[in-house]
Amino acid sequence: MAAEINAKQFIERLETHRSPEQLGKNRHLKSDESDVILGVRMGQVFALAKEFIEMPPDEIEKLLESPIHEVRVGALSIMDKQARRKKISASRRKELHDLYIRHHDRINNWDLVDLAAPYVVGGYLYDKPRDRLYQLASSNMVWERRTAMVSTGYFIRQGEVNDTFKIAEMLLNDKEDFIHKATGWMLREAGKIDRPGLLRFLDQHAVAMPRMALRYAIEHLDKEQWAYYLSMKRRSGSDILAK
Repeated sequence: MAAEINAKQFIERLETHRSPEQLGKNRHLKSDESDVILGVRMGQVFALAKEFIEMPPDEIEKLLESPIHEVRVGALSIMDKQARRKKISASRRKELHDLYIRHHDRINNWDLVDLAAPYVVGGYLYDKPRDRLYQLASSNMVWERRTAMVSTGYFIRQGEVNDTFKIAEMLLNDKEDFIHKATGWMLREAGKIDRPGLLRFLDQHAVAMPRMALRYAIEHLDKEQWAYYLSMKRRSGSDILAK
């Protein structure tokens, strides 16, 4: 397999799994007119990425530059799998992080962000200053803002939630549903680690939160708490939540 650890071989192997039926199922992943959908099941993409886990960053970069969505999924899956390795070198971790940031214009859908942001970006920044996350959270690019939010998922896994709450607060007034969902999702996960912290956040911000973010955030609260935070928003008149 060592001779086949390159982008060309990965794409050739990926194309053998395409099907007209899956093409129709994957069309919802097309985020703009430049995107091409090949029609390969995500499970097959991930399995192939596991086979190509030793791919060097310069070859992964070729995959990221592809207009084919499933090829970029493969690139980010390889990056994620490498970043999860316990014995990954500091230099390789930095290479993966820098590659993700450098090609963020090709990470242009929610599935691509969610696949690699926690371990590739969050994992790299865990023991470093986290200014980049706050820069991303302030970006005018929706996927960069989602990266900022979802990357904190790595910190949550390590028992740290402060950045999750801070970035969620920055994104409260975001206009994009993709950000509302990510914010609510990360708040919900942070609440598993620090329930009092989540409740304090909700006490302060539930009224102002987009309804989708609020519903995601309170999903694992008990019935009385869930109803309480929904009622706060209803009573405020700032939004009407669907029943």
